[in-house]
Amino acid sequence: MRSVAPLGSTTDPQAVVRRFWRVMGTNDFHAASLCLTEDFRLQWPQSGEIIEGRENFAAINTAYPASGPWTFDLRRIIADGVQVVTEVVVSDGDMKATALTFHTVREDLIALQREFWPDPFEAPEWREAWVRRPGL
Repeated sequence: MRSVAPLGSTTDPQAVVRRFWRVMGTNDFHAASLCLTEDFRLQWPQSGEIIEGRENFAAINTAYPASGPWTFDLRRIIADGVQVVTEVVVSDGDMKATALTFHTVREDLIALQREFWPDPFEAPEWREAWVRRPGL
């Protein structure tokens, strides 16, 4: 489904989110924060944390411990109006994780993100008769 820009918006919400991930890839998190509204909120439901505002977003990402520069590989993007969902593989060269992010776009900026970081796990042996494991 192709997303439609809301009234008062000049950019497709999917393009806004793609721009955000491109800027995140520069590792200039202050520049990335300019893709966010001033009253931006980021929710991390798994840890029960909420990051409020551009400054806190830039600060927490700048301070986050890393082995090297962060990379953001956008694997999937789905949009329905101002709601955009992304699957992004994040890495600092040593660790690799997947972020599933639900974005709400308002007036060409991201106003809200609800982000989940699913952890991989070993599949139980009892399912082997019915599943295939890619790469094995």
